[in-house]
Amino acid sequence: MVNRYMDGDAAANLLERRWFAAFKAASGVRAECEALLESMSLAQVAWSRARARLAEFEAMRDALGEELEAMDEREEQIAAEEPETVMSAA
Repeated sequence: MVNRYMDGDAAANLLERRWFAAFKAASGVRAECEALLESMSLAQVAWSRARARLAEFEAMRDALGEELEAMDEREEQIAAEEPETVMSAA
């Protein structure tokens, strides 16, 4: 009878140790998940800000491109009119 009690006690101790090990492992993974969730939140905020900045820079680029095109057209018109003006003056 002593052996059964000792065998049962050893099994209970093993089960308890396994439970604590699983609890510790789950706690570690839970902490990792929480850290990753925080990182994902920070990354989402950074991504949103970067997308907004990108939209601003693309709008600025497009506006400047339109100004450059308009300037080129004016220069082309002036260059096309100059020979006529020079011929008219002669």
